Amino acid sequence: MYSDLQYLKTDLPEDIAKLKACGMFEQADRVIEKRLEKKLPKALRNRLELEREIMARIPSQYPYSFDAAVKLMSDAFNNFSAEELQTLWEEDAVEWYFINGKVHFKDDIVDNLAKTRSAYAERAKDPQGLKDKEGNFTMLNTIIAKMKEKGSAACHMHIRTTMSIKDGAVKDGEILKVHLPIPKEYAQVKNFKLLNASPKPTHVGAPDYEHRTVYFEVPYTKGQTFSVEYTFDNYSEYKNPNPDEILDAQPTFFTEELAPHIMFTPYMKSLAAEIVGDEKNPLIKARKIYDFVTTNVMYSFVRPYITITDIPTYAATSLKGDCGIQALLFITLCRVSGIPARWQSGLYACPRSVGNHDWAQYYVAPFGWLFADCSFGGSSWRNNQKERWDFYACNLEPYRIPANSSFQHELFPPKKFTRSDPYDNQVGEAETETYGLINDDFITVHEVLEITEL
Repeated sequence: MYSDLQYLKTDLPEDIAKLKACGMFEQADRVIEKRLEKKLPKALRNRLELEREIMARIPSQYPYSFDAAVKLMSDAFNNFSAEELQTLWEEDAVEWYFINGKVHFKDDIVDNLAKTRSAYAERAKDPQGLKDKEGNFTMLNTIIAKMKEKGSAACHMHIRTTMSIKDGAVKDGEILKVHLPIPKEYAQVKNFKLLNASPKPTHVGAPDYEHRTVYFEVPYTKGQTFSVEYTFDNYSEYKNPNPDEILDAQPTFFTEELAPHIMFTPYMKSLAAEIVGDEKNPLIKARKIYDFVTTNVMYSFVRPYITITDIPTYAATSLKGDCGIQALLFITLCRVSGIPARWQSGLYACPRSVGNHDWAQYYVAPFGWLFADCSFGGSSWRNNQKERWDFYACNLEPYRIPANSSFQHELFPPKKFTRSDPYDNQVGEAETETYGLINDDFITVHEVLEITEL
């Protein structure tokens, strides 16, 4: 496990924090470089070294100045104005950062608004996204109804994942080390088969490894790609647990802190107590937490997780975040409340689309591990789909590919350099013997080759 990440809990020196807040990243990096030449406490040294990694990844995420963002939004939405962007900015409805003292907006600002706010989806000059959204909702309602009727549902998945390296990121002949995620063989995963891996892999992760991957280590040739192709069956059981049937004795595993994110801070303790109140039943407590997250935290695309130093607090104070941020807030609040909770992530893959996704599990005896998908639940609640909202408080449909069973776990073989995402693994990781690659250096494509109901 990445023990050095705990040092993100160390505060930055005030002068460096001021420079970062203004987006003066180059100057802040120079200040850190000079500071590291001095004798420093270990925690401060490690914190500054981590901060250099963080600041190097922020500017590329925010390419649009205010004027450029207005033009981009005007091209995407009917009757959009500069005043409207100002309002969205002040409401924190769009992701932004100061770059060299001037506001810049995130690269996916258009997609974020179209996905999360129906009024903007309806104003989109290209309405295809709205049609796709409605089609996905209909498909989910259909499979959920089948699960309730039959008690379960299953799908056979045939998936291919391919990573290509961007020009200039790696020189020909350099040894390139690549990890590509594959399903962990547990929980809902049955009958996994690795059909193909190209080039020949150096290592295939153990079936039960927490962040399971296929690992390649080869001299790189320009234009080379790395791919894995596999099949498995996803079996999802429908559960409708009765709070009256819980056992008096409940387990205590997966209730501990995990620095730097899953921390029982005074704010998290206060928030959990406010949500749960005097309730003692763990199933009802978990539902109260789920209800809070799904009805109060607005889905929003965010910058890379490595650049957010306290993910649950980010969600609980800004009241926004993507699927993983919502899942981690749910997990943290459950653990603060004495409910075992853990991470699960990988892909959401259905006949219509495939993409990265994160969700949570929590444990209540005698029902065992239950699922909570707060982002799917929140979307259901905002679209007045109460039945689907209730479903995702305990269940998942079978359109999932779980590659990771824990948050913040080391890969095997371990990487030498800081991962592109040190907390999760959905698009893979790559490095040479002398430097690490980040998401800007490679492209990963997931393809659904076949999905059939069993």
